[in-house]
Amino acid sequence: MRDTILKSILKKPPKGDLFDFKKNQVALSCVFIFYKRYDLMETILHNLNSQCFPKNSFQVVIVEDRGGSIQGDALSGKFSDLNIEYYAPDHGWGKMGFMRNFGLSKARGEIILFLDDDTVIGDTKFLKTLCCKFDQDPSIDGIMPKGQASFALIKGQYFFHDPFFFTNRCMAYRKKCLEALNGFDSNFVGQEDVELAIRFIATGKKAIKAKDLIYYHPPLVYTDTAKGYAVGASFASSKYSLIIKWLLFINGIRWLPLYFSPVLKHKFMARFALGFFKGFIFKLFNKKTRVIYH
Repeated sequence: MRDTILKSILKKPPKGDLFDFKKNQVALSCVFIFYKRYDLMETILHNLNSQCFPKNSFQVVIVEDRGGSIQGDALSGKFSDLNIEYYAPDHGWGKMGFMRNFGLSKARGEIILFLDDDTVIGDTKFLKTLCCKFDQDPSIDGIMPKGQASFALIKGQYFFHDPFFFTNRCMAYRKKCLEALNGFDSNFVGQEDVELAIRFIATGKKAIKAKDLIYYHPPLVYTDTAKGYAVGASFASSKYSLIIKWLLFINGIRWLPLYFSPVLKHKFMARFALGFFKGFIFKLFNKKTRVIYH
C-alpha cells in the first residue's frame, strides 16, 4: 500500500545532491559516519576484519563528523589489514545527508553497505552472502538485512526493534541505483535514509528483505525531542512540493496520540513525533530553529 501511494503521488521525486562518484574498483564498500564513540567503531571494524571475504574485494570508508580527531584518525592504523580510508570533512558538520554523500563520494565498490558505529555483525559470512544475493538477481537495487535488538548500550527491558527498515544502520544498495538518485539530500540533519527511501520507492526501485543476513543494533531510545525537531525541520526545508511536505508531516506525527501510552516504544516514538511537529512547523513558517542534532 505504501509503495503504491508513493508511486502515485510522487511522479517526479526530487534528486539528491551528489554528482561525483568514483569508478568501481572493488565488489563492495562499507561506509560509516561517526562522531567520537571510538570503542564502538573498533567493535564493528573488528567484525569486518573477521569476515571470510577477500580483503582486497571490499573497501571501508570511515567519515568522522565535527572535523575529526586524533583518535578517529588512528583507527585506520589499528585496522591496517583492511582496505580502510579515514576522512574528516571541514564543513557540513551535523548534517547526516551531507556526511553520507561525502562517504559515498569516496566509495569504489559496486555495492554500497551503509553501517552505523553501534551496528554489530556476528556472521563472518555476512559480506560474502550479501554480494552473492546481488549477483544472483541483477534486478535487485537494495537489500535490507534483518535487524535484531542489541542491549550492549541500554537496559535489556527495551525489547523492540524493527527487523526490516530502510535504515543506514545496515542497508545495502547497488551504486548505480544511488547514482540514479544522486545520493542523499545534503541538508538533512537526521533520517536522511528515510528521505532516500521515499525516492527509492517512488522511482520503482526494487529492494528485498534478507532474513538470513542478521545484524544487531540498540533499539532507538528518545530521551528528548531534539532529534525529532531536527528531522521535522529537515523535511520542512526539503525539495518536495508543499502538498508532499504536508503528507510527510502527517506521517511524521502519526505516533503523537500515543504520548501517554504505557508501552515504552510508543512513548519514544510519540516523543519523536512531538519534536517532529515542532521542528516542521517552526521551520516551515521561517521561525528560528534550535541547535542541530547529531
